[in-house]
Amino acid sequence: MLRAIVRKEVRETVRDGRFRWGAALVGLLLFLSLAAGFAHRKEVERAHASAQAMSWAQWLEQGDKNPHSAAHYGIYVFRPVSSLSFVDRGVDPYMGVSTWLESHYQNPFENRAVQDTPALARFADLTAASTLQLLVPLLILLLAFRSFAGEREQGTLRQLLSVGVNPRRLATGKVLGVGAALAILLVPAAAVGALALLMAGPGGGATGDEGLRYILLLATYLAYFGIFTALAIGVSALASSSRTALALLLCFWIGNGLLAPRIASDVARSQVPLPSSLEFQAGIQADLSQGFDAHPPRELRQQILRDSVLAAHDVADPAELPFNFAGLSLQSGEDFANLVFDRRFGALGRRVEEQLELHRRLGLLAPHLSVRSLSMALTGTDPAHHERYAGAAEEHRRLIQRILNEDIMANSRFGETYIADGSLWARVPEFEYQGPGIRWSLAGQGTAAAGLLVWLLLGAILTRVGATAVARRA
Repeated sequence: MLRAIVRKEVRETVRDGRFRWGAALVGLLLFLSLAAGFAHRKEVERAHASAQAMSWAQWLEQGDKNPHSAAHYGIYVFRPVSSLSFVDRGVDPYMGVSTWLESHYQNPFENRAVQDTPALARFADLTAASTLQLLVPLLILLLAFRSFAGEREQGTLRQLLSVGVNPRRLATGKVLGVGAALAILLVPAAAVGALALLMAGPGGGATGDEGLRYILLLATYLAYFGIFTALAIGVSALASSSRTALALLLCFWIGNGLLAPRIASDVARSQVPLPSSLEFQAGIQADLSQGFDAHPPRELRQQILRDSVLAAHDVADPAELPFNFAGLSLQSGEDFANLVFDRRFGALGRRVEEQLELHRRLGLLAPHLSVRSLSMALTGTDPAHHERYAGAAEEHRRLIQRILNEDIMANSRFGETYIADGSLWARVPEFEYQGPGIRWSLAGQGTAAAGLLVWLLLGAILTRVGATAVARRA
């Protein structure tokens, strides 16, 4: 019986002109967005690799100079793109793609793609993720809102129930029928995505476990579509007419996909405010010059270091030390600056994570927030992946400064002009980054996953309640 119901629903859905036109339009947009995302990813990957190679060549060929001048010369590093970013770009356009590794300072990431995009053009930046999160659910609602209400209005529902069809089995068959019809659209799209992933390659080490990530991404979106299918069937069964069902479902779609993200952002900003860029930079400069907690101001720190080193070696002048005190002083300044950066950037990162967790909790009110968080985490385009790369880049910056300052200590004398050659620059290892695996990426997504499961349960309950209501009306 269930199989017959599913076949009937699929046959009627496929014959429906709304499905043919809607699926054709959504399918076209989905395939175009996948193709555009793949082309954009390859272009960005080539640009980043070329710029990275050029920056590294400039470092090696900078010529003879003082190591501290080379430290200020610095190196640019460019964040690799994820293999799955052709599906979901996440926050990549907003976070910047490159940073300058120089002495004394941890620079923010620059060259945000969104800065070069007009405000109105951002709304037209259609990606596969936005199509899956907004347009496919809309197609589901337009297909399923008449599933029970339409048959009730036509009088066929009473006939089905009169021949002994179980309302719950009928509701289950309608859910599976809508899902089977959607498979005509989604299965080819999933196959194209898998092919694009194979052609994309490893993505420069931006993420690990790409195949498993893609499978879990498909499962996440299937759960999301299941929510809308169950909700649409349940509302159609409970609504007094198909027009009422359509109005209720469209209101939910608008609130879930269009209003909820903006409301969640406003709530997060009000509940967990972040410092402005000027306030953040001013705080860093104040800590560097005036110290913090038990750390004294800059001048006093330098004097304490000088006196303690001279006393430890029982000499009266830095020139009498067995190493160049200038290199030690520079490295001491770097070590203290690292404490400041860890303190300030760490506090900022914790505040950002609080905002993101609030977004995920609000996913209990709107499944779009949950699926968006999981989608970005699985594609490696969420803030957590960006911060992990930024942390690795900062560790490399500190390694560069340590190598150069230790060279000054070991190979020069205090007060003399020291010039190093290219062999020193070659001792600095080239920056390589290996992205995290799937377990790390999903470690903070428990709330988002719970939100999807809760909505799946609500959809199943609503469908069951609707089936019960249909049986009572009969």
